[in-house]
Parts: sequence; C-alpha cells; structure tokens
Amino acid sequence: MEKKLYDEMTENLAALEKNQDLKSKNIYLFGHCEATLTLIDLLLLKGYNPVSILDNSNLKQGKKYKDINVVYPAEIKKLSIDEQKDTVVLIVSRFYASMFRQLRELGFNGRIEKIIDYNSYSEYSLSEETIDKMWKREQQGEKLISEFEKNYGGAFKVYCPFNALGDIYFMISYWPAFAKKRGIKDPVFLVTGEALCDVISMFSNYRTAVYEKSDLDKMIQASLYINDKNSFIAHQDRPYVINLAKALYVKKIPLDKIYCCGVYGLLPDTLPQKPYINTKLSKKYDYIKKGKSVIFSPYAKSVPKISDEIWQSAIKYYKDKGYELYTNVAKGEAPLNETLPLSPSIKDFPKVVERAGAFVGIRSGLCDIIRETKAKKIALYPDYYYGDTKWKAIDMYFIEEFDQNIEVSEDIKWETL
Repeated sequence: MEKKLYDEMTENLAALEKNQDLKSKNIYLFGHCEATLTLIDLLLLKGYNPVSILDNSNLKQGKKYKDINVVYPAEIKKLSIDEQKDTVVLIVSRFYASMFRQLRELGFNGRIEKIIDYNSYSEYSLSEETIDKMWKREQQGEKLISEFEKNYGGAFKVYCPFNALGDIYFMISYWPAFAKKRGIKDPVFLVTGEALCDVISMFSNYRTAVYEKSDLDKMIQASLYINDKNSFIAHQDRPYVINLAKALYVKKIPLDKIYCCGVYGLLPDTLPQKPYINTKLSKKYDYIKKGKSVIFSPYAKSVPKISDEIWQSAIKYYKDKGYELYTNVAKGEAPLNETLPLSPSIKDFPKVVERAGAFVGIRSGLCDIIRETKAKKIALYPDYYYGDTKWKAIDMYFIEEFDQNIEVSEDIKWETL
C-alpha cells in the first residue's frame, strides 16, 4: 500500500468515525496482509481494540499481530444477532466483493466497510449510473492524453500508476531490455510523484511527467478503451489486462521476476540494468563519520511497523561499538531516540549510505535504491504475508545484494550479524 492509498485509508476511517461510534463496536478485519496490519496500527493508535483478523488461509491460522489472532471467517457465525449489530468488519483488500459475499453467506448481517478502493478504474456494475460515470472518466482520460501529446508529440507513454520506489526501480531496470525487444524509442514515463522521477534518473536521462493518481487512472482507462498502441502500463499489481497476482497462488515469484517475466514478458535470465551511482557526494555530508556511522530507516507507509524495542536494541548495540547514529526521516517524521535526523535526496542516498558504512532499515523501496552500494546493509522484514497468498514478505522481497535479510518475529541478536 503506497502513501496515497494510506492517506485514503486514514480519510475513509475518519469519515467512518463520524458516522459510527467505533469504540462501542466489535471490530474485525478481513484478510491478513500488510494493508490490514497497517490499518491495525492506525486503529490501535486511535485507541480502538480490534477483535480478530479473519482469513481463509490454513497457513495463517494461529498467527498473531499485536495480540490480535487470525481466525477463520466462520468464527463470525458465533456472534448472536444482537452482537452482530454491534460489530463492524473492515476490509482493505482488492477482494472486497468476494469477502463481502462470503460474510453474508455465513449469515453475518452487521456492517461491512470498504476502507480502501484499490480499483477505482473498475466497477463491477451495469447500472446506468456506473456506465455514465465510467464513460465520463474515459472522456476525461482522452482529453488528458490529447494535452500530453501537445506537449510531448508522438512520445511513447509508459504509465506507472503507483507511488512505490521499489516498483519503479524494477520497472526502469528491466525497461531497456523490453524497449530493445519492442523497438521503443523516446519514451516518457508518467508517474505520480517527483521522487519516482529521481529513481528513473538514476538509470538514464529519460523524460518523465508527473500526474495526480486519479488523472493517471483516467488516462490508463482511456488508453485501454481506444486501444492505444503507443502506450504501455508498466505495473504488476492491477488487473488492467491480466491478473498477475493469480500466479502467486501457485508459485513463489519474487517481485523483480514479476516485472521481468510477468510485466515485460522477458526471459527469466534477462539481466536488469544497474543504476548509475554518482561518485561525487556534496561536502555538506562531510560531517558523517566515514565508515563508522549507521543510518537507520524505520519508516515505510507500505509496510507494518517494527517495534520500538527492536530499534532501541540496535541503537544500543551500535552505540556501544562507537558508531555515529542517524535516522533517515521525511517531513513530519522524528528520528529514533539517541540518533540524529538525516534527509538526503533519492539521488544522494546511495552515496550517503556508502559514506556512513552501514544501513539498517525496514524492507521498503528505499532498500532497492541502495542495492548496489558498498556498505553493510541489513533489511528487516515484519512477519506478514504478501496479500492473501501463502508467501511471506521475505519470500517476495528478499535482496541478494544485502548482507542480511531478517524476518523480525523475535528479538534480534545484533552481535551475531
């Protein structure tokens, strides 16, 4: 779940709070995935106490997240009629429709609330209202495409609809092989944020254009409708044409191979392009003790939080070893206790890590940015599953270039790393 979806989640939850007294409700969540765990963090922060996580997977039964158990959806049948009236099920999955139907088939008559609309471009209804709405969106998309073509001529449009550093990293690293195969020249990458432009610029001097996510969705919808041959949707997580996620129910496929083989249709042994890492680093970073500093990265909107105890144990270990300690922070984020804030740009970050000498971070797209850096690198993985598949986060996002990939399910013995 990228930042804009997180913001949507917080806004929808706030709207729900205005209409319901959630503190008086039994709150269940459907689907043990990173988005659900992130929602739990938000609920706990607001003082709510979720009852359980409902999930159909046998592998997930018995798991806990912050003392909240994973149980089969059939558990909801144990609620009396009066208890159901005081119960709400919150869903942050793209499979909302099937989850809603299953709950009703189980006899649950309480409130079921969709907290995120993952697929705003697709609505499964043939009502006149929906058809009219989607037709207007398509027309708006065609208008945006026309405006794009006025500015960029006949440039090939590469749609990148999600604001996720890791996805953009894999998208652009396999792009040269795909472009060569298809004979594509002079592309423009349409993205949802300036940081994504910075990632793309690490690989080549490609042209980029920044759009609001809602406008980009309209353009994609229009491109599909008019069968625009001069465009490509370079993303794996939305079923525009085929649903790549279905393959993950059968086989574990790391994210880079999903892009290589699934998105681009390249052979599995295709080598990705490596980023260009600027060898020059601004003197403004000279204060960082070279080779004897650690940069911690505890924040990621797309990943469940790791406990403060884990971070504090790491801080104590490295502090006792004489390291200078820094926390990579964005606007509004506070550094970890006993560390100094650090906010390098995406372009500078790899060289800043190399100067420091060590990086310890929650597994996020920022880890992909520093794959090729020459430093001690440790990625921490919360214990959760990828979507509703049977694959853990560490299965999907494991980084071979890192010194350590650690699933955080218990205390870490830093001295053994």
